[in-house]
Amino acid sequence: MTQIIWIVSVVLLLLSQLASATEKVVVLTSYPQEVVTQFEAAFEQAYPQFQLEILWRQSRDAMSYLHQPHGAIDVYWTPAQRNFAVLAKEGAFRKLDIDLNGLPKVIGGFQISDPDGFYVATETAGFGMAYNPGELHRLGLPVPIDWKTLTSPAFSGHIAFPIPSKTGYAPMLVDTLLQGYGWEQGWSILEQVAANASLADAGSAFISDDVGSGRIAVGATIDFFATSAIANGKPLRFAYPEKVGYSPAHIAIFNDAAHLEGARAFANFVLSEQGQKILFHPDIRKLPVRPSVYAHKPDGYFDPFAAAQRASYKYDMASGLARQEVVGALFDALITRHHAALKTMWVTIHQAEQKAPDDPRLKVAHSQANWLPLTLAQVNDNDLQHSFIRRDSHSESIEQQWDADIAKHYAQATQLAQEILGSQK
Repeated sequence: MTQIIWIVSVVLLLLSQLASATEKVVVLTSYPQEVVTQFEAAFEQAYPQFQLEILWRQSRDAMSYLHQPHGAIDVYWTPAQRNFAVLAKEGAFRKLDIDLNGLPKVIGGFQISDPDGFYVATETAGFGMAYNPGELHRLGLPVPIDWKTLTSPAFSGHIAFPIPSKTGYAPMLVDTLLQGYGWEQGWSILEQVAANASLADAGSAFISDDVGSGRIAVGATIDFFATSAIANGKPLRFAYPEKVGYSPAHIAIFNDAAHLEGARAFANFVLSEQGQKILFHPDIRKLPVRPSVYAHKPDGYFDPFAAAQRASYKYDMASGLARQEVVGALFDALITRHHAALKTMWVTIHQAEQKAPDDPRLKVAHSQANWLPLTLAQVNDNDLQHSFIRRDSHSESIEQQWDADIAKHYAQATQLAQEILGSQK
């Protein structure tokens, strides 16, 4: 009996020593279980001295949680660009004193990581067009290779486009067009695409579902929704346009991290070649931010760094995030609330273009159709941005004026196009 008690005591002592040798690392994330499980298992195998403790919060809930008294958190790791920018400005993060060699801060001219070094991209997703090859063939439509392709009248009624004030990924999708093509041309393209489209105001993956079912031929979306649908057997494909926009996820270490060594180890692992290759997993399908791992990518996997060599443009992430509410409100004014008038206007203008391509009144009609209530300088004004973030009486009165002015300009453009058609009879 004495010997048994001694053996049990030794075993308990060893277990106690083992437990004390394992340091936990608390990670706040919104990633789903299938993503976290893959990284958790691989990290704890590579760093057995650390054990992950996962705290799940969606982006909005995370900000509320972090601004209240809470338990210790070491790492923030999630796709929520706005949260990282705000928290870095508030001084919540420490500079990432880890090895970042081989990790570009930009893809082409598209900024993906904090230039000041408080948070760094861990993966990204690309904006583009999910399309149904069978439906395109049936309709006699080409595979879209660019956003401009979708402005063709032939695509009318066969597109879905998300509303940025209603769909999480859509604000950056819209802003990438505005920065990629320029403020005025970007809005012209957006309005013409939207005139051909039904507007999606619910959920993220629904556009891919609609494309996969053949209800629509093309949907503007983000790649991982499409690749997930493809993996589930949906008959669709995904096209990255020439000017691709990206939605990066980031990692940061909190200033008050209680387990700093483990936090550094986890950040290092996520950004390492081993961690980056996990992103190729069929249950994850994200784009790594370490260019070297694309040498090991699955067949047909998109390489954003190779694409950037063909067509790049400068994207200012800070500017895009700061003006997000203003751009969303402007989209609703120009497109969402005036969608029926927008569709009628562009159908009539396109008909006039076919009938009388040299009529000088077309130039005036286009000028009215492409009228914008804000210049680029105005949308980047700090006071205006904060007014729309607060949704105060000033922003409400501005929107009311926008609605009146937009309705007037759309009506004038439509009337001019109708006059052109009438004179051709």
